[in-house]
Amino acid sequence: MAYVNRTGGESNVAGGAVVGAGAPRGAGGVRGAAGVPGAAGVNLLALRSHNAALVLDLLRTAGPDGISRLEIAERTRLTPQAVSKITARLRADGLAAEAGRRASTGGKPRTVLRLVPEAGHAVGLHLDRDELTAVLCDLTGAVVAERRAALGLGAGAEAVVEGAAAEVETLLAGRPPVLGIGVALPGPLDHGRGVLHRVTGFPEWDGFPLRDSLARRLGAPVVVDKDTNAAALGLAVGGAVEAVHGSFAYLHLGTGLGAGLVIGGAVHRGARTGAGEFGHQVIQLDGPVCGCGNRGCIEVLCLGAVERGAVDEAARVLGEGASNLVGLLDIDVLLLGGRTVARHREAFVHGVSAVLAARAGREGARAGVPVRVAPGGERGVAEGAAQLVLGAVFGRGDG
Repeated sequence: MAYVNRTGGESNVAGGAVVGAGAPRGAGGVRGAAGVPGAAGVNLLALRSHNAALVLDLLRTAGPDGISRLEIAERTRLTPQAVSKITARLRADGLAAEAGRRASTGGKPRTVLRLVPEAGHAVGLHLDRDELTAVLCDLTGAVVAERRAALGLGAGAEAVVEGAAAEVETLLAGRPPVLGIGVALPGPLDHGRGVLHRVTGFPEWDGFPLRDSLARRLGAPVVVDKDTNAAALGLAVGGAVEAVHGSFAYLHLGTGLGAGLVIGGAVHRGARTGAGEFGHQVIQLDGPVCGCGNRGCIEVLCLGAVERGAVDEAARVLGEGASNLVGLLDIDVLLLGGRTVARHREAFVHGVSAVLAARAGREGARAGVPVRVAPGGERGVAEGAAQLVLGAVFGRGDG
């Protein structure tokens, strides 16, 4: 199991145990230190302010070049006095700093402010059925450290929680406290309460309070969401889709199949946070039995075709499901991800695109919905999980 320390551009390798198989408790830890949600002087009172979050988000999007107080006032419609108070508090908390001066149209040059990325960090934890990925992200979402380990999701909830917590403790050893930990894993689950439902293939997780259990173990705030929603959030925040207020679907094909939906610029979870169970659409009534108990689900048909080496067939099946989704929601872009897609990128993009183009032709549309592989690679879900925590800092309701 490799540990990648991206600070300073160097990589270190450390040993590790299989998570969920009696992994020992880490020598380091976040209990106590990470129990205070903040880092490097971060003041939670400042972060609870809606206006402060708006200002922080503008600093984030401005990048290292920064933005002036006048521009902040114009974009937020706050008074210059209010902006001055907020930015002074953010500077005192170490969240903002001067980035130089910029010439103005009249009067003295304007002072430009920037976000201080290292002023706070969040952990993103992806619990897949057989693998764990943990990343440490700064306030911009950039990954500064990473860990991977084998995972046995069927080893039992308590063993998995203990092993995952040990990996987080090792990741954070010797580092400042974190704002919180975002956890992403297969659904269905209750995002609001952080409670799992009957995870496909692992019914023993039904009703387990993962959020509260992991928060108690680590002494830090925890947010739990489906892997597809976390990935979609990371893609939306990272600008993977040009239309800020547009819509896209992220289809994740790895050890399972699910969808993350972004509609109107925000992640769509549904009234019971159960939206996106894409893989369990039945498209073949007499098809093979799926792990969910139904027959002929897209998931079992796709994964079965891949196991037989019939990747083109799997792509067509995925395309039929994607075509239903596009027709239902009229989305703008379709993004594909997950380890199975990563191994056969061209085949899946071509196969899904062909099905969507054929449907568009039958309906008289000029072209099918664009299909492309989502950026982020294998750690895209973990990075999105970190955004579940960082969203609150910048006033985004997605987290």
